Amino acid sequence: MFVKFSDDLGIDEEAVDLGGPRREFLRLLMEALALSPMFEGRESKLNLALHSTALREDRYFIAGQAIAVSLVHGGPPPGFLAPTLYSCLVGGHSSIKPDLEDIVDADLYEKVKKVSECSSLNDLLHTTEPLQDFLANAGCLRPLKSIEDITMFQVAHRVAGAFQRFKEGLKVLSVLDAIKMHPESFRPLMCHEPSALTACVMDHLFHILLSEVGSNKRRTEEVVVAFWRDYLQDVEDQVGPPKLGTILAFATGASVIPPVGFSPQPSIDFLHGHPSSPKQRLPMANTCINCLKLPLLETYDDFKECMDFALGNTQGFGRE
Repeated sequence: MFVKFSDDLGIDEEAVDLGGPRREFLRLLMEALALSPMFEGRESKLNLALHSTALREDRYFIAGQAIAVSLVHGGPPPGFLAPTLYSCLVGGHSSIKPDLEDIVDADLYEKVKKVSECSSLNDLLHTTEPLQDFLANAGCLRPLKSIEDITMFQVAHRVAGAFQRFKEGLKVLSVLDAIKMHPESFRPLMCHEPSALTACVMDHLFHILLSEVGSNKRRTEEVVVAFWRDYLQDVEDQVGPPKLGTILAFATGASVIPPVGFSPQPSIDFLHGHPSSPKQRLPMANTCINCLKLPLLETYDDFKECMDFALGNTQGFGRE
């Protein structure tokens, strides 16, 4: 799999994809899927939504295929599927019991919630009156014993066609088979946000390429290594994991650590040269080899200012 980004005029960037553009593309792809009308839900716990255009154009298959490709090719996991949807992928509709929180439609949610709170037959008859059309479509025109029939229709049966195509897409590269064989191993990749990055995790992730012991270059580099570690800690304390993800994306093209890890391992190198040169005052990165090159500056304030400027003015591959 090889990726090239182009500008608004269709001119490709010159870099050869040795991993960086691919990871950047897959990161953007997972972000776009989570925001697409094919999914709906709360707090990054998304179920399938029924979108007629997406169904007609077979986008649900493409969505499943995209997730499978990202997992196999070193991209980020989706991390946004609701537990209900994941359980359905693993065991089918018979294995799930959707709850009230899986209903995204606010108006329907309030009506069904009132039904669930009924304590008498008269209350039930009164609260189901506004739901008659919905109940007819759901095949529930009979005495209700629980709201499970309503939630099952809204979350699962209503989107059965979309779900089938999504599942077919996940079969690409045998990913769905692997998920069914190891459901608990895949669950944190599919259902939850990736573990938050910390300064400690970032420090251990990058291998630091130092010059020979005792050399002048080595002494200068060790000063900057201390600046780098202080900067990671300041970022974590002041901004939090999202900014650490920005640093990781600057260096590797991926804002989270892929489930299969990085290849090659991310590294830190140094920009030896005169600090007065504007080019040498700013960090540089080669995302194809996951290498971040730090400027050799004399004070932490200068280092922090240059890092903040570079990260704040780098929008990624072909993005505005």
